[in-house]
Amino acid sequence: MEVGGGWWRLLPAVSAACIAATSTTGRPSTTLHQPTAGALFDPAADLGALFQDVQLSGIFADSKTFVDARPLLAPAEIAARYAAGRTAAGFSLQAFVAQHFELPRPVGEGFHTDTSQTMEAHIRALWPVLTRRPDTVDPRSSLIPLPNPYVVPGGRFREVYYWDSYFTMLGLIASGRTDLVKSMLDNFAHLIGTVGHIPNGNRTYYLSRSQPPFFAAMVGRFAQATDTAQALPYLDALEAEHAFWMEGAERLAPGGGEAYRRVVRLREGGPILNRYWDDRSDPRPESYRPDYEVGQTLRAERREGFYRNVRATAESGWDFSSRWMRDPKDLRTLETTDLLPVDLNSLLYHAERTIAALRAFRGRAGDADVARQFARAAEDRRRALLAAAYDPASGFFYDVRWRTGQRVTDRPTLAAASPLYFGLATPEQGRAVAARLEREFLKPGGFVTTLIASGQQWDAPNGWPPLEWLTIEGVRRYARAHVADAARDRWLGLNRRTYRGTGKMTEKYDVVDLQRRAGGGEYPTQDGFGWTNGVALALAGQVLTPCPPLPKGEGERHAGTVPRNIVPPFARIRFGLRGPRGEFDSVDPLRSVSPAQKFALARRPYSIPRSRRLSRGPRAESRDHARAP
Repeated sequence: MEVGGGWWRLLPAVSAACIAATSTTGRPSTTLHQPTAGALFDPAADLGALFQDVQLSGIFADSKTFVDARPLLAPAEIAARYAAGRTAAGFSLQAFVAQHFELPRPVGEGFHTDTSQTMEAHIRALWPVLTRRPDTVDPRSSLIPLPNPYVVPGGRFREVYYWDSYFTMLGLIASGRTDLVKSMLDNFAHLIGTVGHIPNGNRTYYLSRSQPPFFAAMVGRFAQATDTAQALPYLDALEAEHAFWMEGAERLAPGGGEAYRRVVRLREGGPILNRYWDDRSDPRPESYRPDYEVGQTLRAERREGFYRNVRATAESGWDFSSRWMRDPKDLRTLETTDLLPVDLNSLLYHAERTIAALRAFRGRAGDADVARQFARAAEDRRRALLAAAYDPASGFFYDVRWRTGQRVTDRPTLAAASPLYFGLATPEQGRAVAARLEREFLKPGGFVTTLIASGQQWDAPNGWPPLEWLTIEGVRRYARAHVADAARDRWLGLNRRTYRGTGKMTEKYDVVDLQRRAGGGEYPTQDGFGWTNGVALALAGQVLTPCPPLPKGEGERHAGTVPRNIVPPFARIRFGLRGPRGEFDSVDPLRSVSPAQKFALARRPYSIPRSRRLSRGPRAESRDHARAP
């Protein structure tokens, strides 16, 4: 059985309870005045028939152009003018749009590259170009305003993107810009406090979904670059985001085979795992034409499921890939909502460990009990994921069909590196996975995303910066430094070669044929590019140091020598405490901490003020019976 919901446009009422339950302070940390729900511009809803007519007309090659355009009059007035004039003789839709909308421009337009600079110098010169100033509220913009500066990817991506930002932050830290990292973390905490989660991006048309939950990893990386106390202000937001991903878990009956939004119970009496989801089941506004046209090739009764799977795939960040398709050549066979992704559950394991660590470190009344609860939840998730997703016969991690428990062994991907990066895998599993990654996925330009050339952008022959980072450092964590170094050098060599030849840092690269530009996808390959820049600087600046000693019993799961500045913070529920003089101590958050280690507890946590949240209004829910695929 599968249950869905219809709260896509505004914040679900349940988030108020989640946030109230985790908030430990009522003091706000941002001052941006949020617009009321009615003031937010939603192009698909507010422009009436004009929206679909423009998106299907072909006026814009990229559907995202129109949803990012700014109406020059009130949307209702524009819609009324269109309805009155569209049938008039000589009416031109293109001229009407040009008269009534200000079109967006690509980020970085007009920037001239000096290829006599090193790649690293070029990237540092790009940070100001890719940085947006704090937003002001504009009721005629689809942009959700943020109170602090933030870095965008570049090109057509004019807004912040959730999971991109983790990898961008790696480069900001390497550039000494922890101030900008903090601004972006504050913005994400602000979004959690106002819309209930971190959306795909800060646009109204992204509100119905999130992206891979890297917020805990971001907080840990920032704390590692500064001091542990810097993570404490985000504890409330971390717990509120976790509540978003786990919302509805209490609805699932003890028997297995049930799902509600993003939570799934795989087997009878088993723990809760997670999937990607979207509450909407219509074409994405920013990709309206391609979604609509594919949907029209399906019978009417199949379109809703197809559109939901398209949107859930967008939440995964891998849009699109054979990873999600029963037939790798047919996008209509997407099965994303039927899968338990190994990388998503690795991320949530890490988030649970992080929350446990920070609760115990803070040491307030009740924190120790909550820390134990989150630590137990993380361990339950780890055990369940290893049992479900790891295949001993092939020595690899796979996504799992939650209705049947079947592993998707015919479509191996780089998602298998996530249990290594976040330290879930046993030493034996880590070695086996690393060996296969080296044997089958390591190509002349780095790690290839999948082994299937489907024509989709998240497939062979493409390599993507976030997956390169996770895979390189994942295999390094399991004592395969020679593989990590080889992949790093190949990837950086491809980055430098492309930069010298084109003056660009692109969002993805062809790692199989080094003379060919990466392709696939719904839009041309973009340059800029936030996460490419971040990963390149982090890999170029690596300093290897031995991993700190592990506590008794932890070595079973976390083997090898890793760079101290690379291992995911809080991943072992032991984390670095940088004191005022910069010393590094190992702290076990499941034990009480000494007064000397609480030097920064006077800092107040980030608040989640209920009065500043956007209301999504009444929820409409639909219930349907899921059939086995």
